[in-house]
Amino acid sequence: MFRAGPPSHTLRRLPLLLQLLLLAQAVGRGLGRANPAGGPLEDVVIERYHIPRACPREVQMGDFVRYHYNGTFEDGKKFDSSYDRHTLVAIVVGVGRLITGMDRGLMGMCVNERRRLIVPPHLGYGSIGVAGLIPPDATLYFDVVLLDVWNKADTVQVTTLLRPPHCPRMIQDSDFVRYHYNGSLLDGTPFDTSYSKGGTYDTYVGSGWLIKGMDQGLLGMCPGERRKIVIPPFLAYGEKGYGTVIPPQASLVFHVLLIDVHNPKDTVQLETLELPPGCVRRAVAGDFMRYHYNGSLMDGTLFDSSYSRNHTYNTYVGQGYVIPGMDQGLQGSCAGERRRITIPPHLAYGENGTGDKIPGSAVLIFDVHVIDFHNPADPVEIKTLSRPPEPCNKTAKLGDFVRYHYNCSLLDGTRLFSSHDYGAPQEATLGAHKVIEGLDTGLQGMCVGERRQIMVPPHLAHGESGARGVPGSAVLLFEVELVSREDGLPTGYLFVWHEDPPANLFENLDLNKDGEVPPEEFSTFIKAQVSEGKGRLLPGQDPDKTIGDMFQNQDRNQDGKITVEELKLKSDEDQERVHEEL
Repeated sequence: MFRAGPPSHTLRRLPLLLQLLLLAQAVGRGLGRANPAGGPLEDVVIERYHIPRACPREVQMGDFVRYHYNGTFEDGKKFDSSYDRHTLVAIVVGVGRLITGMDRGLMGMCVNERRRLIVPPHLGYGSIGVAGLIPPDATLYFDVVLLDVWNKADTVQVTTLLRPPHCPRMIQDSDFVRYHYNGSLLDGTPFDTSYSKGGTYDTYVGSGWLIKGMDQGLLGMCPGERRKIVIPPFLAYGEKGYGTVIPPQASLVFHVLLIDVHNPKDTVQLETLELPPGCVRRAVAGDFMRYHYNGSLMDGTLFDSSYSRNHTYNTYVGQGYVIPGMDQGLQGSCAGERRRITIPPHLAYGENGTGDKIPGSAVLIFDVHVIDFHNPADPVEIKTLSRPPEPCNKTAKLGDFVRYHYNCSLLDGTRLFSSHDYGAPQEATLGAHKVIEGLDTGLQGMCVGERRQIMVPPHLAHGESGARGVPGSAVLLFEVELVSREDGLPTGYLFVWHEDPPANLFENLDLNKDGEVPPEEFSTFIKAQVSEGKGRLLPGQDPDKTIGDMFQNQDRNQDGKITVEELKLKSDEDQERVHEEL
């Protein structure tokens, strides 16, 4: 098969057009037959008994080919075989390195095509033959399978198999990439795959860490893109090959799926997906934030989600409680905003990754919905929505009994509670610790008929633990309308006189003049004072209960009646207590 003897015994190379013409004439001639007249063969006879469906290129003069063959005589006796040597033939076609018949027989061949060639003596080893191997004037029969073909003028061939609709960035030189691949020879023989190794192949591009052809073939890829990259040997492992899996002068085919790409110089990338109107405050370092998120790798693989736990992620921003990239990405956001935060691995979990869901050197993408945020130093924020047209001379103050309607929601608009659901206003005595501290503060200073928006930070609401229906660390937003207001009583008082009390209070209480006051007489007297406008009870309480408490306070010996010795005004009691302390 290989050229032997002096050059004068070989046929001159023919022009390519003439060779192709001769090949065309030879196709279809009967295997092992002479020409139709029964004379000697004039040219190579070619039988293409297996033609692959896909033939991206055909052998041309000057191409480098790799093939296996069996060589036999007409009687079937084998004189040579590459299979026996366990070594492919690797050689340039059409430059005189092969016998002329083989040169011609390989022309136009496809990778994985199988041919039977009949080479007449004058296109083989002629009248001389090869001593001890091929007799003179021997017709040679070759069974050939082509496994590889390339040319020095070849470049890396890239075919895009799948390109995602969204491409946040494309690979450039010096980028760090993570990708999966299947590697095969040009005939489809696999030699390596990342999928069997349980992880991606991670490397820098354009920095000499990869074969040159792969460096070139990866450029311009998007995360999630699939490519077929065909690399000629001189841009792969060349004449030496690699180990036992990649033979010398082998073209390589890689099917690549890019998982992610970043550059060591990358910073956090922000994309605003939805910005609510009226954003007056943005998160800064030191704020405490509640947010929902979906976390995914660059290829779309979801690795974590707060929604799956039905609970927001709660943390301080800019204090090192989350990965540095998230610390940066959350700052500047508004309550209710949705943003996408892309974090390179050096600002995430680095080369080691974490757990079994975030691999080393992984770019992370978080789709974040900011629910609310506050600062531990935040006061109650009050915004007046409307005031009554008439002048307001008195406003709600500590101790006052107020009735008000309200709607309560989270900052993202989630409705929590409303007094309208109960068909009646809420009632409270300001400063009596009956409502959360922030709402108590926000109600003070209101006029009847005034409407306010009151924003209460969690440390003035329900704190880290929350309450029934209220998440922990939640900022609450109230819309409040003051319906009515009554002056309160001094601390510790259940009843006060509008004027001076009667000079002889006990005689006025003792309605039947029997020297003692039972509960019925006491209640009748107090209610009469209230109805006549001479005094008032503690607002917001059941009058009968308040009067009962007053009676119990005066019935010192708890015998069910008050005597003149037991009766004392609270002001007198307070004065006596001062004297005792002095």
